[in-house]
Amino acid sequence: MHISLRAGERLFLNGAVLRVDRKVTLELLNDATFLLENHVLQVDDTKTPIRQLYFAVQAMLMDPANAAASRTLFEAMAADVASIFRSPALKAGIQEAMRQVMAERPFHALKTLRGLFAEEADVLAGTVLAPAPERPKPLAEATKPLTDATTARSQGVVGDAALATAGEPRRAAAANLPSH
Repeated sequence: MHISLRAGERLFLNGAVLRVDRKVTLELLNDATFLLENHVLQVDDTKTPIRQLYFAVQAMLMDPANAAASRTLFEAMAADVASIFRSPALKAGIQEAMRQVMAERPFHALKTLRGLFAEEADVLAGTVLAPAPERPKPLAEATKPLTDATTARSQGVVGDAALATAGEPRRAAAANLPSH
C-alpha cells in the first residue's frame, strides 16, 4: 500500500506519530494500523455525539495498548447516541458503525461515522428535526364552533351568512351561490 504525504503532514502509524519534512510516498509492506492526519479528530473537536463516537474508534487505532477500553467506551456510547436521534439516517449509520467495530473493522466504522457529520450538524441545527406531532384540540374546543352555530340557528338569531364565521363556511357559501 502506498501513502503519499505532503511536507509537514503527520501520519499515525501503529501508535507512533510520524511527521515528514517534504513530500514523500511511503510504501507499507505489511499490515499496519495507520491514520492520516486529516482523518484525526482532536479532543477539542469532539463536541457532538457522533464526533465523540468517532474519537472513541480513533482511540482504538491510535493507542492499540488501550484498544479494549476504547472499544468498551464506544459500545456503551453508541447505544446511548443511537437512542437520542430520531433521524433514520443517523440511527442506521450508528448501527452500521457498531457492526463494523464488532467485526473488527474500525477503519470502516470511522468512514461511516465521518459520513454522518453533515447530517448530525443539520439535525443539531434544527433544520432536519422530525416534525412534532400535532396536538389534538381538547374536545370542548374542537366542537365549540359547531355548538355555537347550532345554538344560534335553533334560536333564530342568525342566518346562513353569519354561520360562516361560526364554523360552517361551506354551507354559508353554498347558500349565497346563484342557482342555475
